[in-house]
Amino acid sequence: MKDEIKSEFKKAGFDLDEEEEILSKCLPFCINYSLTPSDLVSSWEVYYLNRQLDEPTVQNAEMEGFLLHLQNNVKEDIIKEETGLHLYSIGDVEMILSNDDDTKDDTPSTPTHNRQDVYSPIHDTPSLYGNVLASGKPANLVTPFSKRTDRFAVKFNINTIPDVENGKQELNRDNEEDDEFSIVSKVVNRKRCSLVIHGSGPKPGCRFMYDRTEDRINAIESRIKKHARALIASGLYEEPTDPTIASPRSFFSVGMICCDGEGRLNEKSVMLQSSIEHSGGECVRLDLQRLSHYSVFPGQVVGIGGHNPSGHCLVASKLVDYIPTSVANEDLNPSKKQAMDKENQPTELLCNQRELSMIIAAGPLTTTDNLLFEPLVELLAYAKRRPPQLLVLLGPFIDSEHPDIKKGTVDRDFDEIFRFEVLKKLEDYVESMGSTVRVLLVPSIRDANHDFVFPQPAFDISQLQIASLTNPGIFEANEVKVGCCTLDVLKQISGEEISRIASDGKPIDRLSRLANHILNQQSFYPLYPPAESVPLDFSLAPEALQLSLVPDVLILPSDIKYFVKVLNNESEETNCKTCIAVNPGRLAKGEGGGTFVELDYSGGPDKINASILAI
Repeated sequence: MKDEIKSEFKKAGFDLDEEEEILSKCLPFCINYSLTPSDLVSSWEVYYLNRQLDEPTVQNAEMEGFLLHLQNNVKEDIIKEETGLHLYSIGDVEMILSNDDDTKDDTPSTPTHNRQDVYSPIHDTPSLYGNVLASGKPANLVTPFSKRTDRFAVKFNINTIPDVENGKQELNRDNEEDDEFSIVSKVVNRKRCSLVIHGSGPKPGCRFMYDRTEDRINAIESRIKKHARALIASGLYEEPTDPTIASPRSFFSVGMICCDGEGRLNEKSVMLQSSIEHSGGECVRLDLQRLSHYSVFPGQVVGIGGHNPSGHCLVASKLVDYIPTSVANEDLNPSKKQAMDKENQPTELLCNQRELSMIIAAGPLTTTDNLLFEPLVELLAYAKRRPPQLLVLLGPFIDSEHPDIKKGTVDRDFDEIFRFEVLKKLEDYVESMGSTVRVLLVPSIRDANHDFVFPQPAFDISQLQIASLTNPGIFEANEVKVGCCTLDVLKQISGEEISRIASDGKPIDRLSRLANHILNQQSFYPLYPPAESVPLDFSLAPEALQLSLVPDVLILPSDIKYFVKVLNNESEETNCKTCIAVNPGRLAKGEGGGTFVELDYSGGPDKINASILAI
């Protein structure tokens, strides 16, 4: 088993620092936690990405942290399996100790008829916990979130804008009132940003779960043909041929990476499926041994240069996993752009320069021990002190994975919770800030109050300053193009990808590589087959999933550690357009706070000021 563990690490591109000692520790990990060597290495990749380790080397010093990571995974699996398991929280303790509690139930769980008061509007009914603050939080309730110590601490910063101080977000939180006045004095009097939504996604109320096998085949065929046409149009590559035909001569072919079985992709199971036009959709084994470096995953459309001497195996000498920039940037159909600026809006309030200030946050927006939405309240308070032109909130908003939602212990329907706990707070925010701010909401497949389908229609919201985008979707604000997708595609690609690192010893940035796959494939979700948890509807996919331009900003919220990166395409072209990839992290993590991003874009990816802050 040690040899298998070592082999799996090598396939994933990792070297072992103290080989014998590391393998001796990994062996009991596999035995104690019932893991195969492949599963162990997959868990290590997640740990490696979350810790943002620089070198692709397994260090003995990281084994203790890796063990804790495995233990936490086991605990989460046990909690998911034990559906009747009650997780005690501060709410249970508060209820038991409260002198006002009149319940006669001897069980420690919170009674249903009392829980409804926590979610009711504060002006309708008195709270279970006594006096309630304007934020909706009981005055005498101390939650784990309220006891956090790193409020608004700057976790990471990139600043390439002249005359802007790097530490401008490092504010003294000990004196909130003084901060508010000092910050307001520093904020530039910005004009209202323009907002144009590209409406290529499904519409609210659309039919779904009606996709057919034919739709799946057509979606795959369309992607392969599109890449083939683009590669030919670049003038750099010849007309693709059938890769399944035996030929000792070198040729060029285009197809989709797939696996020869249902397991995880590895070097020996890589297949290439060509188009129906060229090979009838047949697959051929793909040998990548001669390539110095590569990064492939199931569903990836690639160009392959090589030869097939036997007709059974295509020996690759070159792999092209991107579309040349010269033919990639097709503008979206102008007829499908929806301008959010009303005709009667004064033009002097709109700013059309390529400058934009945003605050970006991704759900969950409340902690797992309650539905008070404390992180959202704190975020809006911060946005009032440092008002952006655009506040981008990504789902889930009413998280279907929240313990209370999952167990069905809430006494209000999901739409009502969304309306009172989220929309009402946002309406109060825009009302207090005036007409210069905008809010954009992007749903998630984890939203209990929305359609469980991907691609996903936008929320049906009719507010002047609050708009919604499809998931995935593209919008323009002040002519800055921004792409968003709330599905955790980075984590899913990371779990399926296999790669080889170039022998020149150049350090790899795996997070950038994962984000680059989205741009190179011109698809918000290039994986095929999709993950079991993804309700991908192929009848909606071909148009809605396309990313036919390189956006200025690409927002990809993920459970992988937060980041802001300037993506540089690794292709051979020198004039490639760069893009800023943003993973804001999660606004709430368990019972504690998470992170969000504050971004100032000033004309290009070389002029940004981006900070990742703790909530």
